[in-house]
Amino acid sequence: MKTIVIMGRGGTGKTSFVSLIADYFIKTEQTPLLLVDLDPDQSLGEMIGVDLQREGKKSIAELIEDTFIEKGGTTIGVPPSERIEHRIWEEGMYEGEKFDFIAIGTKWVEGCYCMPDAALRDALGRLIKHYRYVIIDAPGGLEHLNRRVTVRVDDIIDVLGPSAKSFAHLERAKKIADECGISYERFISVGGFLFPEELGKRATSIPDTRFFGKIAYDDEVSRRTIAGESIFGIASDSPGPVSVAKILAKAGYANPSHSE
Repeated sequence: MKTIVIMGRGGTGKTSFVSLIADYFIKTEQTPLLLVDLDPDQSLGEMIGVDLQREGKKSIAELIEDTFIEKGGTTIGVPPSERIEHRIWEEGMYEGEKFDFIAIGTKWVEGCYCMPDAALRDALGRLIKHYRYVIIDAPGGLEHLNRRVTVRVDDIIDVLGPSAKSFAHLERAKKIADECGISYERFISVGGFLFPEELGKRATSIPDTRFFGKIAYDDEVSRRTIAGESIFGIASDSPGPVSVAKILAKAGYANPSHSE
């Protein structure tokens, strides 16, 4: 089992990258997967073709609101995260043939994400052993690192945007991860679909990080994203999937036993 966190500034193509990674693992028979949407914008579900509401499922934030506000539950005594954990499994998780999906959702009350984060962290601690890969779509920015939804991951991948600001973001992200005590094997960067090729050399020079290439712009990925359609099932020889397959091969995630 390996856990991969995908992060980056807003607009870099982070969630598309998560979807293409998942699609690659499914096509190369590297399943089961657990996909986790930490972004309050909740766009991952759309890109993988899962509508939680239509499936009769709720986000973690909705489950907390239902348990502790609408039903008048108390947060005294048993930790709230333990009290709703069974509901996360039964009412919050979409279970598919090749992957399962869970979303943290939009903040349930005024204040921080402490309770949803704690609930997800505890649930993940028990769930992840059942999957080959856990792929987490983190929200844009850096604040999620302080929330420590995951204490240990294998790879943190930062998707770089089309400006030099992305390098400062990368360096700050690594610094925060280290200071927060997040255990990881590798801190990786990849260029988003708008990342200029000429900045690749600079990306390789960031200390203690590894640059594994650029996500290619793909008309079909763009079309489906605009139309609100699932990215799953795009032809393997399309530019986006080809570039993601190369990135994952460099990262050691290719399946040598699989043949197209």
